[in-house]
Amino acid sequence: MLDAILSGCRVLDLTQNVAGPFCTQTLGAEVIKIERPGSGDDARQWKPPEVAGVSTGFVALNRNKKSVCIDLDSAAGQQLVARLAAGADVLVHSLKPGSAEARGLGDEHLRPTNPRLVYCAISAFGEVGPMRALPGYDPLMQAFTGIMSVSGHEGDEPARVGVSLIDMGTGMWATMAILAALLRRATTGEGMRVHASLLETGLSWMTVPVANYLATQRLPRKMGSAMAMMAPYELFDSADGKVFIAAANDRLFGRICSALACPELAQDPRFIDMSARIGHREALHDALEARTRQRSTADCVAALRAAGAPCSEMHDVAQMLAHEQVQAVGMLGALPLPGAPQHQTMGLPISSQGRRGRSGPPPPVLGGNTDEVLTALGLHANELAALRQQRVVD
Repeated sequence: MLDAILSGCRVLDLTQNVAGPFCTQTLGAEVIKIERPGSGDDARQWKPPEVAGVSTGFVALNRNKKSVCIDLDSAAGQQLVARLAAGADVLVHSLKPGSAEARGLGDEHLRPTNPRLVYCAISAFGEVGPMRALPGYDPLMQAFTGIMSVSGHEGDEPARVGVSLIDMGTGMWATMAILAALLRRATTGEGMRVHASLLETGLSWMTVPVANYLATQRLPRKMGSAMAMMAPYELFDSADGKVFIAAANDRLFGRICSALACPELAQDPRFIDMSARIGHREALHDALEARTRQRSTADCVAALRAAGAPCSEMHDVAQMLAHEQVQAVGMLGALPLPGAPQHQTMGLPISSQGRRGRSGPPPPVLGGNTDEVLTALGLHANELAALRQQRVVD
């Protein structure tokens, strides 16, 4: 985590679902998560699956945070958030464009009392254009940006990429923008407003397919595990599973042929260079798979790696977690939960000075820190009681 780097940094988190929570969890600072009284982040209801009665999705994205329940639709609630923002270093929200501003929580409303505030807005379709106010989710954006059109196998129905790459990618871009703004603030003393959207993230992931289309005016085709610009670069059947083999250049192709005991293929005019191999992709696949089918996945991988050829077994989640290399890098860390003391979670893919950050405290109970945070803001017990009676806080 970035907890050591951003020690003392306070983040006000007005996000829910995946993109925003992943961003604020990544920052590793003191994160105050503002949630709806009574229900909280929508992700709390994403179950099953669950662990210790809590949605696994919520657990994965909301550790190391404090939960404060405030009704953003009430004037009193909006004033409380504005007061919290006055003492924050970063504010992140995923409200629809114009919604924060309508509540008096826009950048222009908060900056006069906190000119050092880094203000990050996360939206679905961006902040301009005819669709700017529409909601959006990861698979919706995979369909909209064309990612589904290039995913899966030719002839099959469109397929969603099996991980939330647009949501989590947007969280990454937002994190990078926030860190850049904090770096700038360190020299100028002033905060700034930054923005990220699911649409723009999806478009950025389509950079290479778009480049190919603009150059050829041919729509990219679905290629399963293969890639248009290289061959072989795909999965092959083995005697007991599948193996991925990748040749990004002629030298590596020669090593693959040597490892699979078919050196003659490297001299075959159909496969003599990358352009030829791409033009005879199906014949190349059949020729190599005739060799891989005769051997187990483990034998194929051992021979290919010994020859210095890039390859991999195809793992399921359980096989991946059990692999010695995955265990060696230490991404999976302990996150004990009430009722699930052995629970583990995936950490962040970064380390500092050779040390991976701690997973942090488990996700907060809904509204579990309301009194603590608002008391520190200066509210007295009788004020909190009155706000609870009015259902402004919980």
